[in-house]
Amino acid sequence: MALTTTLNVELGERSYPIYIGQNIANDPTLLNRHINGKKVLVVSDDNVAPHYLNQLIESLPDYECRSVVLPAGEAHKNLDAVSTIYDELMQSRFDRNCTVIALGGGVIGDITGFAAASYQRGVAFLQIPTTLLSQVDSSVGGKTGVNHPLGKNMIGAFHQPVCVIADMDSLDSLPQRELKAGLAEVIKYGLIDDHPFFQWLEQNIPALLALDKPALGKAVEKSCQRKALIVAADERESGQRALLNLGHTFGHAIETSQGYGNWLHGEAIAAGMCLAASCSADQGYCDAATVEVVRHIFAKVGLPVEPPQQMSAEQCLELMSRDKKVRDNNLTLVLLRGIGQAFLCNDFDQQKLKNTLDSAFN
Repeated sequence: MALTTTLNVELGERSYPIYIGQNIANDPTLLNRHINGKKVLVVSDDNVAPHYLNQLIESLPDYECRSVVLPAGEAHKNLDAVSTIYDELMQSRFDRNCTVIALGGGVIGDITGFAAASYQRGVAFLQIPTTLLSQVDSSVGGKTGVNHPLGKNMIGAFHQPVCVIADMDSLDSLPQRELKAGLAEVIKYGLIDDHPFFQWLEQNIPALLALDKPALGKAVEKSCQRKALIVAADERESGQRALLNLGHTFGHAIETSQGYGNWLHGEAIAAGMCLAASCSADQGYCDAATVEVVRHIFAKVGLPVEPPQQMSAEQCLELMSRDKKVRDNNLTLVLLRGIGQAFLCNDFDQQKLKNTLDSAFN
C-alpha cells in the first residue's frame, strides 16, 4: 500500500479520516479498521463495478458481503435506486450493526449515503470514491440524497461516513469528460478562498489532464483539506459551508433544465461559476478582468463557459427560486470580490441578476 496522506474531518464523536493514496481501495487493514459488524453491502454502478467490485469483495473474506449494481448516471439518482438498496438490505436480513460501502462516483455516494442514513434510522457508511469529482467534493461532508424532477438533491439527509478512501489509481479508468468535470470542483476551492492554489491550478492543468499522479494527489489533498475545515466549522450548512455552493445555484438550474445527466454536474457548475462571476461584476463586486480569468481557466480545461442556449433566462430564474438555499423566499448567492474572495450575498439587485441572465441566454 502506498498511502500518501491522511486528513481528518473533525466532528467530535463523528470525526473520520480521509485516506488519499495509490493502491489503497482494497487494503484489508484499512477496510477492517472501519467496517462495523459482519455484514457488508457494496453499492456500485454498471460503469464502475466491472473494474473494481470483485477485487473489493475479495479483500473482505471475513465478512458476509452482498452487492447492488445500479444503472450509472445522474438520471438514475432517485428514490427507485434507494428502494433497490433497501430491498437487498431487507432480503439479506441486514440489521443495524452492518456497513454499507459506496463504490463509485458522486451519484453512487449520494444514493448509498441516503439509503444508509435512512435504513433502520441510520447504519454505518463507508465511501470509496472512484471519480475526481467525488474524491474532492461529494464524498466528504456527509451530504446525501437524491434528485426530484423539480429540483436537484431536494430529498436527502446529513449522514457522515466512517471514512473516505480516495485511491488515485481508480482515476486511470475515468473517461476524460468525467475527469474534466471533476476539475471544476477542484477549481472551485481556489476561487472560494485560495488564490495561490488557483494559480497553481492554472499552471498544472495539462499535468492534471494527463493523469499525473503527484499533481492529482496534490489537487485532491488541497481540496479535501479545505472541505474538511469548512465542514468541521459548519456541518449543516448554516453559514460558511454555503460558500462551497459557488456556481451551484446556477449550475443546478442548468442540470434540472437539461435533464439529469445530459450535462455532467461539473460541466453545469463550470458554466454556473462563470455566471456567478458575471453576476458579481454586474452587481459591482468585482471587475471584468476577474470574470475573464474565471472563464479562461474553465476554457483551458475544456469545460463550458456558457449555459445551454436552449434554456431561457426566465427558466433559469424559476429553477433558481426552488434552490435549497432559498430561505423565506429569499435567495442567497455565492459571489466573488476577486479570485479567492467568495462571499454570501442575499441583498443583491434582482434587476441586475435578471440582466446577467438575459445577457447569458440571449
